[in-house]
Amino acid sequence: MTRKKIQIKKIDNIAARQVAFSKRRKGLFKKAKELAILCDAEIGLLVFSASGKLFDYASSSMQALLEKHSSVHSENLPNLNEPSVEFQLESNIRAKLNDEVEKKRHELRQMKGEELQGLGLEELKKLEKSLLGGLTRVAEMMDGRNAELICDIGRKVDLLIEENQRLNQLEVEKMAYQTHNMQGHSSESIVNNSQDYDSSDTSLKLGLAPE
Repeated sequence: MTRKKIQIKKIDNIAARQVAFSKRRKGLFKKAKELAILCDAEIGLLVFSASGKLFDYASSSMQALLEKHSSVHSENLPNLNEPSVEFQLESNIRAKLNDEVEKKRHELRQMKGEELQGLGLEELKKLEKSLLGGLTRVAEMMDGRNAELICDIGRKVDLLIEENQRLNQLEVEKMAYQTHNMQGHSSESIVNNSQDYDSSDTSLKLGLAPE
């Protein structure tokens, strides 16, 4: 039975990720040790966890291994004292972004009434204007929400009125129906009484005693 192939992607569950890191790190170091023994290779491994914790393995002394091979390959390495153009550009962009973020944070603190020392009259007026503009936008947003709420309440009131009118109409129809039935019964009673009276009158005229 073949083992199920595991899809290589980031493990979302933190606990499962830590377990996998521990197992695979130990497996990696074990394979490195076997490679060093079988092939007489000098091996140095540095592994950093997601939290920044360092794990290392070296077939001999890590310090001696690094010093030995750094001196051997130093001629092939670029001069690290002279940063590349790409690095300088990236550093400049990062510095500008950091300055912009810090500037916005400072403005937010000032809007909260903090760090106002040292501001001149013009700067305070500018800050006041900015705050008033923000309050105006908030008020406009609240007015819009209130208008929507009032419209919604109005629609619900209209529905309630329509429902009340419908119920009243049903009540009127019910009362009319009951009145009609009562009138029908009254008419039948009058007709029956009239027939009984006519029958009695006829019997008296014929000289017959009513039964």
